[in-house]
Amino acid sequence: MASSIIWVLPLCILFISASASVQSNVADNPADQLVAAVNSNRTASKSSSLYSNAGLACIALQYIKAYQGDCGVVGGPNAKKPADSEFVDTFAPNCGVEATSLTPITGRLLGCQSSYVKPSVAFSEILMKNEKSIEILQSKNHSEVGAAVSGSDGGGPYFWCVLFSNGKSNNSFVLEGHVAKISRPGCFSGANDDCSGAIALSGTFHLSPIALTGLIALAYYALGI
Repeated sequence: MASSIIWVLPLCILFISASASVQSNVADNPADQLVAAVNSNRTASKSSSLYSNAGLACIALQYIKAYQGDCGVVGGPNAKKPADSEFVDTFAPNCGVEATSLTPITGRLLGCQSSYVKPSVAFSEILMKNEKSIEILQSKNHSEVGAAVSGSDGGGPYFWCVLFSNGKSNNSFVLEGHVAKISRPGCFSGANDDCSGAIALSGTFHLSPIALTGLIALAYYALGI
């Protein structure tokens, strides 16, 4: 019995680590998928495709974080938005974006709800909620785009944010050292970062039911139960 316990513990740890690794890489970055949806819909309506700017996308994630998980102030009569000063004072430093390279935001799409949905659903059913949203999407004033998706610590609510700008790709929202600062919870487009709903979006770790069942069976087998 003692010898079984001795070898089963490292095996369980290995099993958990492998499960976490699989979950963390099971999905591509949903923020990249939002950008793909934006450009697909723009080109379908004869508008130009937009440059995906990682610095702008990181700003979009910081934009989400400014709401501190409060869905109640996203849209509707109680709608709020971060002060313009936060872009210089907070968002840019947190992203490592050079403040002198900040360019005007020409549009934003922001949505929030308690449960997570696929990026395609979030785009069509949450962000494209009215004619104003469609006007923002198809505006000819945009030249670049950045998107972010985030839950809150422990799960929902989940936020989807798309920011547009009219900057030039090589000198707007420039990242210091040309490296995006990855922060959790949340993901942003252009960061070359795989992102799973369980770990990256909400900052929590959950074993899938299959993994949990397998782990229990492994323990029972090792202990002769």
